[in-house]
Amino acid sequence: VQLQASGGGLVQAGGSLKLSCAASGPIFSLNRMAWYRQAPGKQRELVAGIMYEGKRNYGDSVKGRFTISRDNAKNTVYLQMDSLKPEDTAIYFCNAGATYYSGSHLTSENLWGQGTQVTVSS
Repeated sequence: VQLQASGGGLVQAGGSLKLSCAASGPIFSLNRMAWYRQAPGKQRELVAGIMYEGKRNYGDSVKGRFTISRDNAKNTVYLQMDSLKPEDTAIYFCNAGATYYSGSHLTSENLWGQGTQVTVSS
């Protein structure tokens, strides 16, 4: 089971980007899905998280600008980023609490995607 993130890129301040992260493999269920980011020289921080039933939470720095959503049928989480600022520049990582089949057994694991670069120019 793996997470594949896409949608990063270079955008001017005030612009928008939409990130996607799809989970693939023998998935039984995905509980919480989330986006984190890590800027150079800084610790990884939570951007936004969403539970299976849709309950959301956001980091303080992105509230009102970013929107997290998910499509449970597609095992995909999205991050719509609007009003981007240079300080949003970071590598964005998707994260999911996954339960999946390993042979005939179910295994639960906290999965991370490979990261996608978001650069916001001033």
